[in-house]
Parts: sequence; structure tokens; C-alpha cells
Amino acid sequence: MTTIRCGAMLMTAAMLALAGCTESDGGSASCAGLVTYDSRGYLPTEKSVFEVGERLGTATIEECDDTPDDSGDGIPESRTGAYRIKGVNPAEGIAVGDGPADAAPMAVHR
Repeated sequence: MTTIRCGAMLMTAAMLALAGCTESDGGSASCAGLVTYDSRGYLPTEKSVFEVGERLGTATIEECDDTPDDSGDGIPESRTGAYRIKGVNPAEGIAVGDGPADAAPMAVHR
């Protein structure tokens, strides 16, 4: 397995652990892990085999404080690179990260 895929899988696992992207106990879905690029929202995906293509631009990691009763400050808004996933239309999925080697796959959030 290539370094790009191994790094991306580790990044994906970390993002999924933080994301809590599912609805819980009747509440709404978590905002953690939400990234926007080109006016579309993306969430982490479990896709483990993919090839990072050219850089598309800059994605925004959205600010999130979905546990307001928690004393933590939540996740502040930040920026990261957006990359094409070879063979995938960017309207369906992209990879995000500080560089191609650590980019993690994201799927469009509908």
C-alpha cells in the first residue's frame, strides 16, 4: 500500500473518530467533520482505496460546537487543501488535507 493511501487511511480514521456523523438519540446529525468546497458540503467517507489527483483549491473545515453543554470550545473554522480523487467527479467526492500524502476522502453531503 502506498504512503498516500496509508496516510489517508490514518487521517480518515482520525476524522471519523472526531466526526460523529450520524444522528444520535433522536438528535440531529453532528456538524463535526463537515468540510465545504465549491458551495458543497462533504463528510468523511470510509473509502480506503483511492488515488489523489491534482489540487482543486482550498476547502473550509466548518466551525462546529455541537455539544454546547460541554465546556470545550468546539472546532474552530479552518482551511485545508482540496484535491481531486482520480476517477471521481468532485461534485460527488474530494480528498482534503494539508498535502496529497495526508489527504482524506470526503463524500458530498446531501
